[in-house]
Amino acid sequence: MSLVDISGAATAENAVIHLHPADNVAIARAPLEPGREIRVGGKHILVRSAIPVGHKVALAAIQPRENILRYGQVIGRAGRQIEPGDHVHTHNVLFEELLFGYEFPEQEVVLPPARVPGPTFMGYLRADGRAGTRNYIAVAAASNCAAHVVDLIAESYRGQALPPGVDGVVAFPHEHGCGLAFGPDMDQLRRTLSGVIHHPNVWGAVVVGLGCEVNQVENYLDPHSPSGVRVQGLTLQESGGTQATVEAARRLVDSMIEQAACQRRVELPASRIVLGLNCGGSDSFSGITANPALGRCSDRLVELGGTVVLAETPEIFGAEHLLVKRARNRAVAEKLLGYIRSYKAYLDRFGGSFDDNPSPGNKAGGLSNILEKSLGAVAKAGSTPLMDAVDYAERIPPGGFVFMNTPGYDPVSLTGLAAGGVNVIAFTTGRGSAIGFPIVPVLKIASNTALFRRMRDNMDINAGSVADGDRTLDQVGQEILDAVLRVASGERTCAERLGHKEFVPWRIGPVM
Repeated sequence: MSLVDISGAATAENAVIHLHPADNVAIARAPLEPGREIRVGGKHILVRSAIPVGHKVALAAIQPRENILRYGQVIGRAGRQIEPGDHVHTHNVLFEELLFGYEFPEQEVVLPPARVPGPTFMGYLRADGRAGTRNYIAVAAASNCAAHVVDLIAESYRGQALPPGVDGVVAFPHEHGCGLAFGPDMDQLRRTLSGVIHHPNVWGAVVVGLGCEVNQVENYLDPHSPSGVRVQGLTLQESGGTQATVEAARRLVDSMIEQAACQRRVELPASRIVLGLNCGGSDSFSGITANPALGRCSDRLVELGGTVVLAETPEIFGAEHLLVKRARNRAVAEKLLGYIRSYKAYLDRFGGSFDDNPSPGNKAGGLSNILEKSLGAVAKAGSTPLMDAVDYAERIPPGGFVFMNTPGYDPVSLTGLAAGGVNVIAFTTGRGSAIGFPIVPVLKIASNTALFRRMRDNMDINAGSVADGDRTLDQVGQEILDAVLRVASGERTCAERLGHKEFVPWRIGPVM
């Protein structure tokens, strides 16, 4: 991709962005009106219909059923005759589930040794060797029956001055834990709650239940946990009801706060960063600026021995062949494809399709279908080998690029990443997103300058400067990495300062 300087008014030469020589479409970097001339690769093309910013314009005649190419990859077929200068979008692009001839790795891929010495950050070294970037006390509900109470417990500390080094008391309410069957759904809920309770950003945790629910408090009380997190349990039925449980929990939390205040940040290598990668409210520029810039950051972090975790299974569909080719070995590739197959079966049970994923906002931002969205989304993971694939909320193995099976729905995806152990999340957005997480800092990266200016309180980094011609992908990638290390050392993200803390476990089974 070559971006010319488009910091000023759009001209015929820079009115569109041509991403790959093979592409028969280009992306409008400004609104294009009918009759306007654009020039790409020596061709002079007259725009035939109004094309919004971020949307696609045809560069050549495309016959019905002919492939439409972006990033040098198929994003769909023409539903009817498309002429040069036509608007190419949902009205004339057919979605099809493509059949790929996967290129499986022929031999084991080994990551080169980490580059040392490298940059460092100031974090909390935990008993199990993981690094905390925050130091919280968690109050988690075992079931919905205790959700209100854990909110009351955490809320009782609002405005209370906490000792230096204690980031807060945070609640984990949710709507699950009872009325569900034993089996995969229960296993996944317990894995999720255990993951956040024993997270390296948590010093101590109190688990609160009603007392008679399916998901019992005792499941989380392990005095010999290698994480070193101090976990206590209470139930409303044994403690004397709502107010008595709040008072009993406060006594436990007060003791944990005192202990947590004794913890100190120490200098740690960048290899201790486990960076979650997520995108939400994507637009057409997400795959041009924010996602590939984050991919540059991902490559550099892996080079330093760190871990990056790509999520959102629906948003790799149509681009999975690119990840299969990068897999460490055949087993990892098959594991990844297994998650896609199981997700498709999950959608089929409810009459759904992967192409249900692009939201109205995604489409308004220029993304025509899930294939186009996915090809831009996987750029977040850079270019290093795929070392492993894990299920939702499973503990993330350290070192290199890992994939986690999650939905594309942002609060559920972030919850899975956090439960798996990511200690910072980098979140790209083109339409705008305000989401955060209770214990993991979420860094927001805007794909376009208009969004960055419009939602300045929510955006940490402007990757739109790439499309403006002001900076390169490498430069923005380095800015993201520098910001990740500062945030890991305690600098607050916009989402943290605004108090965003969404927690939504993935419920996959029936309600009993």
